[in-house]
Amino acid sequence: MDNIEMKRHSCSHVLAAAVQELFPGTKLGIGPAIENGFYYDFLSDHKFTPEDLKTIEDKMKQIVKSKEPFVRKEISKSEAEALFKSKGEDFKVELISELPEGEISIYTNGSFVDLCRGPHVEHTGVLNNFKLTHTAGAYWRGDEKRPQMQRIYGIAFETKEELKDYIKQQEEAAKRDHRKLGAELQLFNINDDVGPGLVLWMPKGGMLRKVLEDWIKEENLKRGYGLVTTPHIARLHLWEKSGHANFYTDSMFKPIEVDEQKYQLKPMNCPFHIAIYNTALRSYRDLPLRLFELGTVYRYERSGVMHGLLRVRGFTQDDGHIFCAPEQIEKEVQDCFNFAMHIMKTFGFEKFKVELSTWDEKHPENYTGKSEDWHRAQAALEDVLKTNNIPYTAHAGEAAFYGPKIDIKLIDAIGRPWQLSTIQFDFNLPERFDITYVAAEGRKRPLMVHRAMLGSVERFIGILIEHYAGVFPLWLAPVQAKVLTLTDAQVPYAKEVCDKLTAAGLRPELDDRGEKLGAKIRQAHLEKVPYTVIIGAKEVQDRTVTIRLRSGKNVENVKLEDFISKLKEENDTRSLANLYN
Repeated sequence: MDNIEMKRHSCSHVLAAAVQELFPGTKLGIGPAIENGFYYDFLSDHKFTPEDLKTIEDKMKQIVKSKEPFVRKEISKSEAEALFKSKGEDFKVELISELPEGEISIYTNGSFVDLCRGPHVEHTGVLNNFKLTHTAGAYWRGDEKRPQMQRIYGIAFETKEELKDYIKQQEEAAKRDHRKLGAELQLFNINDDVGPGLVLWMPKGGMLRKVLEDWIKEENLKRGYGLVTTPHIARLHLWEKSGHANFYTDSMFKPIEVDEQKYQLKPMNCPFHIAIYNTALRSYRDLPLRLFELGTVYRYERSGVMHGLLRVRGFTQDDGHIFCAPEQIEKEVQDCFNFAMHIMKTFGFEKFKVELSTWDEKHPENYTGKSEDWHRAQAALEDVLKTNNIPYTAHAGEAAFYGPKIDIKLIDAIGRPWQLSTIQFDFNLPERFDITYVAAEGRKRPLMVHRAMLGSVERFIGILIEHYAGVFPLWLAPVQAKVLTLTDAQVPYAKEVCDKLTAAGLRPELDDRGEKLGAKIRQAHLEKVPYTVIIGAKEVQDRTVTIRLRSGKNVENVKLEDFISKLKEENDTRSLANLYN
């Protein structure tokens, strides 16, 4: 455990001590360190409020000022059970009952005592740079049938500057929250009548999604992928054969019975793509065979973890599978990596992180596939990263049992990392489905690569909304130009402007309401439309337009043909900057 993780975990103990002192009778759950901070789960008759967090934080600061030492003590299992029973800490007793016989460590600071493996900092006095942020509900041990607790979250950093920077980032993130902007811009809706985690795309969101899906289809076709479409449901037998019904069952919806057969909503597209591969006898001349699908999958997510578009129960993967001979894998991995870099550039992501997950060579029994396949696949992944001079973090032993992988995490406009592209080898499914190809020396098994470039359409759109703060570049904007009239006299020309923009492949919208021009301009500004086109008597007479930019600047006396030509250029080149700015 590094120093900052120790500090964050120690902060969780100080939080628990403060809560129990302020709210006697509160029972403790668990309180780990997490990314950027810590939390602790409590069972209390008191409903914690934002005002309570300030009071609790002040009490924590008093404990910090007291410089209470963190003291470790080891006691027997029976002593630990007796100690926490006497305190009425039922959850701690439950945890202790599951531990093996032997010494159990507890930590104290002041009068507070907790079950903990540690380690902790020397004393509370070093815990200066923390802040409580919010509360949330959490079921004990994540089980919806167990008591619901109250979780208090906090953040902690090494320095005050880091703490201030993180708070500033979070404030900016709140302004960019895709759920808030999604409602304001009328992009999507999620409601309980339809079901949590199931997205309704509204017309403007549907247009944004269409533009993105058309682009990703075009890019896959350019790279030699065959476009396929597969069902949303299949016989449960398929998922038993793939292994998902065993190791992935907690994330799958319950089977549906049809004609006395059990069917399953698909959690993955890969078994379908293998079925397509198996529709013909494949030769080495057919490889590599690349299949691509915008495939909607369904996964059971607990209600407490769903989050707007970022974590849903029904989502569409830009899912690709490559079936190749062993000697082809280096080029295929390189091409996938180049594709990921192209996506970064297209959408304006300038920074990214790369992680490489490999197997534990000392324990091959934990993995499927031959040793030589693992070495070859891992070497291919590493060679691509080294050839491109890409810094990466290697995680030995963290590969899935069925193959190594590269994960690419983009960094957005305010410095947050997001999981994007994955390039994943799979030695499991080719064996389970017994897929082969005919080589000169006989039947051989192809290697299989899973790759998702965007991850999922829903999640990627959520990331884009927050990255752009809803201010989409022209080519992605659902409405590219809002045409406004001063009076009814300009409506015929305004309609002509819209018709010509539409004929040029652009997306205009006419606002000919009997509102004042200022109100119409404000509405277009709130909708974050790239270009607002103002039509008055002079514009009609001269067959020009006045353009109002998102910055508030007006560009007057622009010939209609010139305006259309320039917008078409900006749209077709997928420029990230407005040409008129």
